[in-house]
Amino acid sequence: MKAFSAAVGPRLMLDESSVLDIGSCFVGEVDLAPGRAIPDDGDPRIDHSLEGFLFTCGPDHIRHPEPIPGRKDGKHFPLHGSFSSHPAKLVFWDGQGEDVECHAEVSVKLADGGTALLERQWRIDGQTGEVWLADKVTNTGPEPFSPVHMYHMNIGAWLFDSEVRLNGAMLENGSLPWNFGEDPGGVFCVPAATEGAAWAEVNLGPIAAIGGKTLRVKFRTDTLPHLQIWRNQQSPAHVLGIEPVSHRWVDRRELEEAGELSLLGPGESIDYGLRFCFV
Repeated sequence: MKAFSAAVGPRLMLDESSVLDIGSCFVGEVDLAPGRAIPDDGDPRIDHSLEGFLFTCGPDHIRHPEPIPGRKDGKHFPLHGSFSSHPAKLVFWDGQGEDVECHAEVSVKLADGGTALLERQWRIDGQTGEVWLADKVTNTGPEPFSPVHMYHMNIGAWLFDSEVRLNGAMLENGSLPWNFGEDPGGVFCVPAATEGAAWAEVNLGPIAAIGGKTLRVKFRTDTLPHLQIWRNQQSPAHVLGIEPVSHRWVDRRELEEAGELSLLGPGESIDYGLRFCFV
């Protein structure tokens, strides 16, 4: 893990062993990452990634495993796609002054035998403390594939009290308690894009454990038009996930039949973006 922090804002631990995702996220002395308070889905790659504050699903699949079309050997897309466990190569690091910025490249082997390149840029604004993530995924293989993407932001829910709420224009009535639905947890996925808005915003807080601060998350709606929210309090899990995502929560066949699985041709690229801060 590589420490990444600016003059103000959170202190992040970036995971060079897995696409430069975020392991720990410290606000003051408090780590918001769930650690081992997560479910075990039987995939050690995801078990490792899910411990952290942010991991990236894709670029060929998101959510749970599904068959790869046209394969006769029964092979499936893996849980949350192929990104996790691919090492990142740092190509730029600037920690001078108040701001901090780094760039990395990740060569990814896809489940169907293709390849992709993730070009990742992290930046923290040293005056506002806002964290910026910009991702570019390029198809470096010989065949097209359907790009899918999800940022899986995980927070240890033991940090929450009854005052913590989710707030956002995409939510029913604009606000929900963090422990929505029935115990021990659940998931929902809603459209996040609003007319004329290039970015969507969802807030979680106030979180007394970090001095009453609220986590504010913004994400691009052109390539991440949906928001998925997930929580799991089935022991030993105690986690809430904020998940900007490229596609609805249905299986791949339904997405394909609805014309929602576009193709990324050889040499073509697609961009994703996320920002967050504690206010």
